[in-house]
Amino acid sequence: MAATETPACVSLGTAHFREANEKVRAALDEFDVVELHDVYAQRYLGCTMPKGKRLKIHGTPGNDMACYMDGGEIEVFGNAQDQIGNTMNDGRIVVHGRCGDAAGYGMRGGTILVRDDCGWRVGIHMKEYEAHRPAIVIGGDAGSFLGEYMAGGVIVLLGKPGAYLATGMHGGVIYTKGRLEGPSVMAGLVHEPADERDRELLRSLLSEYNRAFAGELEEPVDETAQGFYRLRPASSRPYASMYAN
Repeated sequence: MAATETPACVSLGTAHFREANEKVRAALDEFDVVELHDVYAQRYLGCTMPKGKRLKIHGTPGNDMACYMDGGEIEVFGNAQDQIGNTMNDGRIVVHGRCGDAAGYGMRGGTILVRDDCGWRVGIHMKEYEAHRPAIVIGGDAGSFLGEYMAGGVIVLLGKPGAYLATGMHGGVIYTKGRLEGPSVMAGLVHEPADERDRELLRSLLSEYNRAFAGELEEPVDETAQGFYRLRPASSRPYASMYAN
């Protein structure tokens, strides 16, 4: 049976995550847009979801939401737990709240927009390949180890970073609003003003953030992208001296 764009509504309640995911998959087989209600931390929602499929989640999805997602879209009207977008290949996640630890773990493509704060180790092991360049925008503060071991992709942080920012980073870029204090910049990294090419990218991501959270922000983020700094590796092998040749 061909899927339809008319949204379906599914209530998960206290269903075990296996039963919950069976319900979700069955609904997505028939409908392109599925609204989930009464979501109480069921794991793995939206895993491997392909392009053309959308979930609207009312409640709190559990760990590994959208893991391996391959082009689908998920919008969470509330907070999200840990490891959203784990090894995500493509697609879009919008969280109208905060997210937990390790969002975007090993993320390879797509976009994650979080209105508020995030937990620890967000963007760990992010990577990019050819035209696939993942992006995460965090509207609030970040926990420790943001961008840990980051190998590619883009993180935009509108609030304050936690400790050990970009530990082991060897690729990609992190944009911060304003200059970081000296001790916040780890050895092997460069923190410098964003240039016009950076601002072009930032304007696109900040505009997407404003559209996603229109009416929820005290005021929209300045889309001119002035005052941003980029954090990047000093070289392609910034930690070579730490390992044997």
